Amino acid sequence: MTNLLSRLLGCVLCWGVVDTDAAEIPLQVGVAQIDITPPVGFPMAGYYHERLATGMKDPLWAKAVVWKSDSTQAAWVACDLTGIGVDLSTVVRRRAAEQTGIPVVNIILSATHSHTAPDYSAALYQHLGPAEAISSERDRERAAYAGKLIDGIVAAIVAAHAAAAPCDVAAGTVTQTTPVSFCRRFLMKDGSVRTWVGLKHPEALRATAPIDPEIGLLQITPVGAGQPIGFLSNFALHLDTVGGLEWSADYPHFIEQSIRGKLGPQVVSLFGAGCCGDINHADPTGAPRNKTDMIGSSLGGTITAGLGNLRPIGSPLLQARSQVVSLPIPDVSADEVARSILLVTAAGQGEKIDFFDHVTAYKRLIIDTLRHPQPNAEAQALLSWGRTRTWQGVGETLPVEIHTITLGSDAALVFLPGEVFVELGLAIKRASPFKTTLIVELSQCVETLYVPNRQAYAGGGYEVTNSMLQPGGGEMLVEAAVGLLRESAAALQPAKP
Repeated sequence: MTNLLSRLLGCVLCWGVVDTDAAEIPLQVGVAQIDITPPVGFPMAGYYHERLATGMKDPLWAKAVVWKSDSTQAAWVACDLTGIGVDLSTVVRRRAAEQTGIPVVNIILSATHSHTAPDYSAALYQHLGPAEAISSERDRERAAYAGKLIDGIVAAIVAAHAAAAPCDVAAGTVTQTTPVSFCRRFLMKDGSVRTWVGLKHPEALRATAPIDPEIGLLQITPVGAGQPIGFLSNFALHLDTVGGLEWSADYPHFIEQSIRGKLGPQVVSLFGAGCCGDINHADPTGAPRNKTDMIGSSLGGTITAGLGNLRPIGSPLLQARSQVVSLPIPDVSADEVARSILLVTAAGQGEKIDFFDHVTAYKRLIIDTLRHPQPNAEAQALLSWGRTRTWQGVGETLPVEIHTITLGSDAALVFLPGEVFVELGLAIKRASPFKTTLIVELSQCVETLYVPNRQAYAGGGYEVTNSMLQPGGGEMLVEAAVGLLRESAAALQPAKP
């Protein structure tokens, strides 16, 4: 792959206008995007076996937006990745803060969750370690991409920061009426819950959760200019609609095409995955699955048809808040690690292993990394994703970050870790004191894996099997997020005499 830094001038889109009186226009916004597409032959993420990319359908991007006021700076970058490992967010935030002055705590990385994106975890682990530990040319090439991935995300934040200028922001929501999202968990006649079986299964009674049909929108337009430069959209639907072995941003690519077709090619279209841990695109009635272009174009059409719903934010006071929430994780015994090593090894050698046994075994090897300062070395060698330098031996809880960015009383963005169940996202929206609330999952760390609501643990299913958290972790996130939103709303109220 051509050196990423040498392509910045050709790949970056950053926009701004001449600065005006900051007292009159306190909010400044900048946007930028950088190509982070890996080379052909790099591993692809999303599953439990190695897949090597054979080409590209459409490029992968790191898309950044920076907000600046007299007293606050904040950045969000949406990356076409399956997840943001804590190692990646840690190094990117530190370097971006050094180059921009944005506080580390106000820099947020999110993944769109495309399953046709790179499995960079092992390469990043090697890149952040001693160079002499990389023994093969293949591993050196992969570690080199990890370095370029870091550079690209940092460059997007830096470019957006440099481009920040006075902008008007409009916010609103539209409702997706064409069915493209469906609950993928089903209550069975025996009281258990199974994932993916659909309503045609003779034992299936009903889906366990609603969907969230709301699309949250923010439009960014330079003051005095007619054309927007940035557009944020947020929808709760799992990004696993493409398949195959070619790089692709999945359905947000088609949302971008729709938005640019309406608002112009200069628009940077950022997409935030809503709370969709239990939502996918498979119609439970058994109807043929919608294809990626149909899903993205339908969502894009809904967005562009609903631009009239956007309302200018009159007094966009910028507030950025965050909180660390310690989420309890289970422990794993030495015997469980030993059995998991046997299972994962057998699966890697092509033996037929029950899928849920494989998922459980792999998760236990990751838990061993998180819980114990000196995890089993043989287990570590089997992990293609899930190793971490930042959180190795972190202990009984994961210290995850919750973030909110609010603009006046009109708009709020909430950033949560992991793949969050839709019920939890809806609970935050119902409690939010802001007119428009966008909730973006898979932010800052992916190590939680799935984040179910407490009720889901009783029924089981794939998502519960593949969650790192003890029951109640999801509700802890809701409580923290709502608390931050209420603090921001309270700060807007006039002081009592």
